[in-house]
Amino acid sequence: MDATYDPAALSVAIIACDNEATIARTIESVRGLAGRIVVVDSGSTDRTREISRDLGAEVIEHEWEGHVRQKQFALDQCDTPWVLSLDSDESVSEELAGEIRRVVMSDDPHVAGCEVNRRVWFAGRELRYTWQPEWRTRLVRPQCAKWAGYDPHDRLDVSGPTKKLRGVLRHDAFADVRELLRKQINHGLHAGESYHAMGRRGSVLKLACSPTAAILKQLVLKFAWLDGWPGWACAIGAGMSTAAKQMRLLELASQSRRTGGRP
Repeated sequence: MDATYDPAALSVAIIACDNEATIARTIESVRGLAGRIVVVDSGSTDRTREISRDLGAEVIEHEWEGHVRQKQFALDQCDTPWVLSLDSDESVSEELAGEIRRVVMSDDPHVAGCEVNRRVWFAGRELRYTWQPEWRTRLVRPQCAKWAGYDPHDRLDVSGPTKKLRGVLRHDAFADVRELLRKQINHGLHAGESYHAMGRRGSVLKLACSPTAAILKQLVLKFAWLDGWPGWACAIGAGMSTAAKQMRLLELASQSRRTGGRP
């Protein structure tokens, strides 16, 4: 490590729950890079908290409040000049770690945050086309940043200029096909519930067309087919997520009509 680099200038905020399969990679990828690693755990029943503590992270138990509020809570626990926000299935590549180190060292007052490119690993391989590029703001000056969006589509907003960093943020999103399908369907259901709460409505036409459009977006526009069968699987999973969202919207609208808008 560069002798002039001070890890105390950076904290890492991680949200976790039952992530014993991935949390070690996440923490190990930033050990030495940050002076403080904070894991906010929302009720793990596996070894997530134990592994985190063994690797030197500070564990804070906090009841789940939803993606946006939970990530904001984790960010609020950090008082260093820079904070890197991660999910418990994400890890920093060596090239990206070097970029983060340079940003923290230079401490350019004209930079309020930085975007990183997140890339999915699935079925033992890196997907170089599916969902690419996926730029996410993750390295920020905490006083300039706030989590926003809607569950599960959160985003980290920054009041000030941002820059893009080289390197990759590895996303071990799915261990196998079962997890791919489960997560994508749940993701769509939660999005449908958020859409309904915001007053947005679905339609049979959207249910008929949107899933196919989501699949074609990945296969044709993103060239997901070049990632082999995992790319095809993820493209179809994206379509299933969209279908679940539209079905849930239609279901909630029907329930609202029957109950006169009462929950």
